[in-house]
Amino acid sequence: MDPEKTAPFELGQGDDACLLLHGFTGSPWDVRPLGEALAARGLYVRAIQLPGHGSTPEALLSVGHRDWTQAAAQALLTLRDYRRTFVAGLSMGALLALRLAADYPERVHGLALVAPAVRFKGPHMWLLKRLRHYGLLERVKPWVLKSGTDLSDPEALAEAPILPAFPSARLQDMWELQDAAMSALHRVRSPALAAVAEQDHVVDPEGGQMLARGLTASPQVRFISLTAGFHIIPRDKGGPLLSSEVGSFFDRIRGVHAPPGDPKLSPPRPAAG
Repeated sequence: MDPEKTAPFELGQGDDACLLLHGFTGSPWDVRPLGEALAARGLYVRAIQLPGHGSTPEALLSVGHRDWTQAAAQALLTLRDYRRTFVAGLSMGALLALRLAADYPERVHGLALVAPAVRFKGPHMWLLKRLRHYGLLERVKPWVLKSGTDLSDPEALAEAPILPAFPSARLQDMWELQDAAMSALHRVRSPALAAVAEQDHVVDPEGGQMLARGLTASPQVRFISLTAGFHIIPRDKGGPLLSSEVGSFFDRIRGVHAPPGDPKLSPPRPAAG
């Protein structure tokens, strides 16, 4: 993977901040367009690179869900001096964002949960999760190969940094994060926006709806389903609409008006909240 593309980044400045969290085997590259849009609205944006990500498959051998959770928490705590702090996460990053909101309710003022990896798509992954305690996957198939990423935009796909493989044992960590995030839903008291892509080939969009319904203590929950693009929504054809929706949602919490020239985009389908 290109280290310049996958590096963490900081953008913008302001009294409010947003922490960006990428997904499993991904990198900050995946969420940079969303970060740029939020920085343009007057937020300081910080995107971290989760441990073991953004370099080689072997780098994921010695890390797991505890390392990712700890890295996200440490990054959140570095933003303590800002007036309000938001967290936006893509896929696995959305699960980590939920944990942060549940564990640090006084520090997380709003959430954007993008293509949340509540459950993977397809019966094969469902079966593997049910058999996870037997360790069969790691013995039979220690590595999972990857030849691409879930993007519909051919230009974005051509530019995407792609990790060619990952240890199958890390799926155990993903399942742990899924369970932990769902168990924490009732403790989340931040306003939350959940966005899914109808054509996602990695996670089940219905999982995003289930997540939104489970945020029973949140004062406001907005759910949007995007018709354009695949799993890596910020980089795909639905990215501009996602950025507009997330930016407007955070702006309402911040009590500010939309910036001049904010694009007038057609609403996603369906939308509620």
